[in-house]
Amino acid sequence: MRSTYQLLTLIILNLVLLLLSSKVFAAEYVGTEQCTDCHNEQAKAWQGSHHDMAMRHAKPDSVLGDFNNVSLEFRGKTNRFYMKQDQYWVNIEGPDGKFHDYQIKYTFAYEPLQQYMVEFSDGRVQLIPFAWDSRTKEDGGQRWFDLYPQFTQSHQEYFWTNNGQNWNYMCADCHSTDVKKNFDVKTNTYKTSFKEINVGCEACHGPASEHLTWTDNADKTVKFSGFERNITKSVSNWVLEQDKTTLTPEKIEHSEQTLVCAQCHSRHVQISDKDHVKSKEFGDRYLLSLLEPNLYYPDGQIYDEDFVYGSFLQSKMSKNGVVCSNCHDPHSAKLTIAKESVCLQCHLPTTYASEQHHHHKEDSAGAQCVSCHMPETTYMQVDDRADHAWHIPRPDIAEALGTPDTCLSCHQDKTSQWSKGKTEKWYPDSTITSERHFAPVFAGADRNMASMATPLSQIAQNTHYSDIVRASALARMQPFADTNTLIAIARGAKSPDSNMRVGAIRGAIGIRGAERWRIVAPLLTDKVLSVRTEAALALIPLWSELSDANKEHLTPALNEYIDVQNFNSDRGYAHTNKGNVYTHQAQYNKAESAYKESIRIEPIFANAYINLADLFRRQNQDNKAISILEQGMKAIPDNGNFAYSIGLAHIRNKQTPQAIERFKQAIEIEPENENFHYVYGLSVESTSKVKAQQALQKAYEIGGNPQYLYGLCDMLIRHKAFQAKQCLSELATIAPKTVVDQLQQKLDSNK
Repeated sequence: MRSTYQLLTLIILNLVLLLLSSKVFAAEYVGTEQCTDCHNEQAKAWQGSHHDMAMRHAKPDSVLGDFNNVSLEFRGKTNRFYMKQDQYWVNIEGPDGKFHDYQIKYTFAYEPLQQYMVEFSDGRVQLIPFAWDSRTKEDGGQRWFDLYPQFTQSHQEYFWTNNGQNWNYMCADCHSTDVKKNFDVKTNTYKTSFKEINVGCEACHGPASEHLTWTDNADKTVKFSGFERNITKSVSNWVLEQDKTTLTPEKIEHSEQTLVCAQCHSRHVQISDKDHVKSKEFGDRYLLSLLEPNLYYPDGQIYDEDFVYGSFLQSKMSKNGVVCSNCHDPHSAKLTIAKESVCLQCHLPTTYASEQHHHHKEDSAGAQCVSCHMPETTYMQVDDRADHAWHIPRPDIAEALGTPDTCLSCHQDKTSQWSKGKTEKWYPDSTITSERHFAPVFAGADRNMASMATPLSQIAQNTHYSDIVRASALARMQPFADTNTLIAIARGAKSPDSNMRVGAIRGAIGIRGAERWRIVAPLLTDKVLSVRTEAALALIPLWSELSDANKEHLTPALNEYIDVQNFNSDRGYAHTNKGNVYTHQAQYNKAESAYKESIRIEPIFANAYINLADLFRRQNQDNKAISILEQGMKAIPDNGNFAYSIGLAHIRNKQTPQAIERFKQAIEIEPENENFHYVYGLSVESTSKVKAQQALQKAYEIGGNPQYLYGLCDMLIRHKAFQAKQCLSELATIAPKTVVDQLQQKLDSNK
């Protein structure tokens, strides 16, 4: 018989052999140069592309800007761009308000503009505020210009030395290959690294060491090529069905191409270093932005930079197997065929490339599909970016809601009423306008109209809409908790789409106690990181109400949420988020430390001061609360929330005159903040009815929130003002009848 020792040795040896044979060792990055010999055609296409030029060392072959001792006058101050030996330098204003010389270490992109970056001793790499317009002189280019003229104060997030212009956090993950942020929270410094400075082959294909091993293998019959990612097209054969005018996929096969492209071409927050392509879940690495009002118009058109993916997910193409390379060469990033022909790969020219369809002269701009279905929005002053949702133009929605009217992009002397008349005449049998669009519902929800609860729940449960639209409807339900939204949220939480589950979690935050736990708790063990952490965030406010067993169930996902904040510990919001968790758990010392850490890491992050003040208030330390708010006001003087919060502290202390002065101060700092006007109006009602009514009217005019109009009507009724009846008539157009009837009864009883 073999000895126990021999058996153990044999077992260990077998385990080692098993591990070695199953590719335990992760593939390694080898660099783009290793790829060019065999993939010469692709390499040539890539060279000089946006990916190749995404980031470079500042050298003559990469710098496009004029550094020949030229000056740019901006707001009465002279900025200078010059050479020092073979180095590129700028003389610009620093955070101390004085001009300094900074060496340009890196270039950033190249067309239609190029940005430049300075590297500081603490490892921070920052984008300077001036960019080079690389367009031709005929197009208005070949000039320096101030990219963000609205951010000239050192306390503003997007001032060039602050976090809003920080490459390590904001840009590196997409503009370089295999980036490791390497932030040291103790010293508040970076040692960020990358395998390649630009977007090389392995940024999309993954590390190539095993592929090189495969190429050296004589047996090429092995199917595995050394790459785990499948980034081919999803559809290999498109067919034309009878009575159809658009080709349909014969079969849609799984491809990870869109996931690969979306890692950079999307608006998101990075939450980990995990390989989301391997897990086939975007949410394992990123938290995607939904159709939020700061990024999208209510109809889903791009408002701010969304970097394509959020728009693409709205489209029918996304559902039908279209991937990026159906239109774009993945190596050059250029269109695969002429712009006017790209759409006609699937949409029959006889139907769509005809005046009967587009009603414009042949070969005119209006005859091109992209003019009507992919309108461009200009970002960074000179960069025109096409909307990739392929919306059908809706002048009727533009007229009603003020969203962009695609027709007016060319016909700038016309109105949406004109374009609506044209489209009705051209397409008399169209059913488009009769189909229920989500735009009016989203617009109403964003104005906090309670009547939007049922329409939101209908959109969320209607598979006619894309999943990202349904997810955005779910997220908007947070203020509107009723039976319909409850059902929609509960169903959304069980959706196979992770964005839908995230939307459901956000909507569930408006649901109280046990019901919220019942819906969200199962998602604490979801397979996707973003879903688990969002679930933890939604449930942590219930901590004090939970049983020990439920706390134990919540803790693993909550720990992952903390890990996400630690991953982003170079940003103030991450420490503030941790402070919020500790506050809910009544760990006040840890919460205070987290908020103070947030202020240390990012002194201009307002929420850290405000949440710390709330923590002090919670502990009946109002003097400390006011003191920290005053500190925040000095650090961020253009943020009215500090004066507003101090005003609330005075209200709690029954110091109404002092509170009124603070509310006035908040309005002076942020005159377009409707909530400041509303609270100021309530505070002065006892001393000046006229000022109170004017303030509430102003609040409603700015934000359109029915709550403000309700408050105004109620105030007018209490004061027996003659305008009360007119106010109620206006309220009746946007508020539920039951609400208006209650005020009407109050008005009748006051007569």
